[in-house]
Amino acid sequence: MFDGVDVAGLSDSALTKLRRENIGFIFQSFNLIEELTVVENVEIALLYRRIPGAERRRRSEEALTQVGMAPRSRHRPQQLSGGQQQRVAVARALVSEPKLILADEPTGNLDTANGQQVMALLSAAATAGVTIAMVTHSLGHAAASHRTISLLDGRVVSDAQLAA
Repeated sequence: MFDGVDVAGLSDSALTKLRRENIGFIFQSFNLIEELTVVENVEIALLYRRIPGAERRRRSEEALTQVGMAPRSRHRPQQLSGGQQQRVAVARALVSEPKLILADEPTGNLDTANGQQVMALLSAAATAGVTIAMVTHSLGHAAASHRTISLLDGRVVSDAQLAA
C-alpha cells in the first residue's frame, strides 16, 4: 500500500507515474548525469513532472541553496567532490516535494558538518510530512529517526519506534 493505493497490481506505467509523482531518491552513488550541470541535474526531477522551465529553475536553485551548492550550480558533476555530488543528489530528491524519500547512505560521503546539514534537511522534510526511508551505517543518524529497523544478514533483528 502506498498512500491508500494497493500498488501490487499496478501496471508498469502506473508504477512509473507513482514513482515520478511521489518518490524522491538519494542514491549512494549519486546517479548524476555527467553531461548536465548541477542545476540541470536537480531540474530533472521536475522535468519529468512537466513543471514549466522558469519554475523548474527557480525551485532547483532554491534547493541547491538549501544544501549549500548554489555557488556550484553551473559546474558539472565531475568538477565536484564526492560530498558535493551527494548534496546535489539530496537537492534533487527534495526539489519535487515528494511524499516519500528513499535514501541510501545520504551522508556516507559527507564530512560531519555537511552530514549534519543533510540530516537537518531530511528532518525538516519529515516534520513537513515527508516519509524518509533511510539506509545508514551511522548509529547517530539512525538514533535521530522516529523508527529504526536493524538488519543482519538480510533479516530483521530489531524494530524500535520512539515514543511520540
